[in-house]
Amino acid sequence: MAEDWERVVAPAPAPLIPGVPARPLDAIDRDILRILQTDGRASIRSVAERVHVSRANAYARINRLIDDGVIRGFSARVNHERAGHGASAYITLKIVQNSWRTVREQLQALPGAAHIALVSGDFDVLLLVHTPDNRTLRELVLTKLQSIPEVLSTRTLLVFEETDLDPDHRDPTR
Repeated sequence: MAEDWERVVAPAPAPLIPGVPARPLDAIDRDILRILQTDGRASIRSVAERVHVSRANAYARINRLIDDGVIRGFSARVNHERAGHGASAYITLKIVQNSWRTVREQLQALPGAAHIALVSGDFDVLLLVHTPDNRTLRELVLTKLQSIPEVLSTRTLLVFEETDLDPDHRDPTR
């Protein structure tokens, strides 16, 4: 019987305590992460069998990874074009110094915002958005983003094609 993750595993991680490092991961933890990255719907029983531990041990380890903030949640990988978001773009932003928290809150509220990162280099923020079409993307950039007072400038990089890398390809330890 496949367990329902919403019942078995707490959906929201506990708040992280600043300055307290996460516990080190062992080989079993890394195997569990690899399995869940490949199939976030894998049952506890399946995970336990594949990493050769008891179901109770697998359950405890997964919950510890959630509590430690290693696992931030479970989600579906979406083909944005097939889901009605035919336009995607990375948008770079230069922002007023020390305004990151304020800007981040406003970016999180944008429709289609998928990823936000504070970065170093020629710009301050990298934002990934998915919109239904270029007209909606243009409106997002010209009316929503550029109306944020702390945003000094933007640069839009259209995404022509994107490919999700499978977890085994991304893992540098493999």
